[in-house]
Order: sequence, then C-alpha cells, then structure tokens
Amino acid sequence: MSQRFGGKYSPDGASSQNADKSTSKGFKGAKVDPAGARSNVLFVPPVVLAFTSINEGAIGLGIGLIGAATLLLGAWLLRSGLTAEAAYNARKVARRPAFPRKTVAAVIAGAGVAIAAFANEPGLIAPVIYGLAATALHIGAFGLDPMRNKGMEGVDTFQQDRVARAVDEAEAHLATMRDAIQRSGDRGMIARVEQFEATAKDLFRTVEEDPRDLTSARKYLSVYLMGARDATIKFADVFARTHDPKAREDYAALLDDLEKNFSARTRKMLLDDRSDLTVEIDVLRDRLQREGVRIDREMK
Repeated sequence: MSQRFGGKYSPDGASSQNADKSTSKGFKGAKVDPAGARSNVLFVPPVVLAFTSINEGAIGLGIGLIGAATLLLGAWLLRSGLTAEAAYNARKVARRPAFPRKTVAAVIAGAGVAIAAFANEPGLIAPVIYGLAATALHIGAFGLDPMRNKGMEGVDTFQQDRVARAVDEAEAHLATMRDAIQRSGDRGMIARVEQFEATAKDLFRTVEEDPRDLTSARKYLSVYLMGARDATIKFADVFARTHDPKAREDYAALLDDLEKNFSARTRKMLLDDRSDLTVEIDVLRDRLQREGVRIDREMK
C-alpha cells in the first residue's frame, strides 16, 4: 500500500511536524530482527537440494525431497528459536524456553545434511561425518538455547505465571495495533504508535520484575490496550479512505493521553518499589542495632 508523504513542506505540515518530534523517540524501542539474514540463508540449501534431485531418478528424488524437507524444518525452528531467545534476553525476569528450538534445529540440520550426503554417497560413515560437522557448525554459528531461568530467585511462580499470561495478552493487543496502523499509510502515525508501544513495554517490564504490581496495572494491560487497539483499527480504516485531518488529530490526542497515563503508572510503580526497599532497609538497620551492630553512616 502506498504511504502518504508527510513532512515540513507537505500539505499537512503542521501536524507532520508534531509527529516528527515524536519520531525520534520511536527509536527507543527499535530492535534488530533476531531472525535476520544469517537464518534466512538456511532456507536456500533445501531449495537447491530439491531442484538438484529432480534428475536423480525416483529413489534419488525421494531422498532429496526428504533431505530438503528436513533442512527446511530446521531453518524454520531456528527462526522461532532466535525469536524466543531475543524475547528472553529483553526481559530481566524470564523463564528458559520450554522447548529448545535452536538445539533441535541444529540436530535436524545435521540430519538433513546427512540425508543429502547419503543421496550422493550411499553408506554410513560419510553421512554421519557430514551430519555431525553440520550440527557442530550450526551450534557454533547460532549457539544453544538459554538453559536456565533468569531473575526468578525468590519470585512466586504462580504470580509470575499470571503476569506472563497478562503480558502475552497485552503484547497481542500491541501487535494488532502495529498491524492495523500500517493500513493507514501515514508514516507519522506509524512512528507514533511505535513510540507508544515502547512506553507500554516499559510498563510490561516493570510488572514482570515485580508481579505484585499486576493488580494495579491490570486495567492498563487489558482494558486500556483493548480500547487503544479498537481505536487504532477504526482510525486506520477511516484514514485510509478519507485522509481526514480531524480523525488524525483525535487519534494522536488519544495516543498522547494513553502514553502519559502509562508513563505515570510506570513511575508510580517504581516509586512504590523504592518505598518498599526503604522500609526493608530501615527494618534491617533497626534489627542490626538491636543485635549490637553499630551503623556509623546512613544509607542515602
């Protein structure tokens, strides 16, 4: 879909300038696609193997297609594993992936290479050697999956599961907003939604780090984001047809209000966490003094 040009000298320059001010902030949440060119290259060998097996007879074609399908499955699992690892690394509190996609992808890639080698050199030793080498190279290039939970010490797993479900639902609302705003074709609003998404994810990460904040943040993760999602879908449909500047202005004002509310809630939760820490420090100081431990300097 073509996108309407927006900038200082465009017909709606005034509103575009406001959008441009927020565009730079949109880079705050920008991330490199974890499944980039390195993993995409692995989709090439199965295609090449399938085409080169066409003239190898029925048996050769069958073996070649099995090898191509195996390599394709490994490449797909690798992309999924890289995405899961990126989500794990982005969070301070996270569980290890339940299914080790990258490790399984390495084994499957080795099996695919072994099948391809067997098609050209029947036997056992050569395919096994090629398969093991491919598995080792795959692990060397992409690594293994995270093998342990991160930041889970002292965390109530039941509460953490509740937070994970709530955050997953909120992430789905943001994904719908991101897809819907693309239909509007307005670069300024696309960047504006990306900026709001970064602000909302700051709230998500704060709740994940302290599951006790879920109760106070639940309406932000569900009700507010559901309303923002529905408003984004309606705005994208209307603006794509009419390019109504009033609709754009109203939608931008809605995003401003939402972002202020989300930022304020995040700051409040961080302040509450700091207050809890201060109370714990005071309690510990009093206990140490009762035990006869002298504290000469106060903690700032």
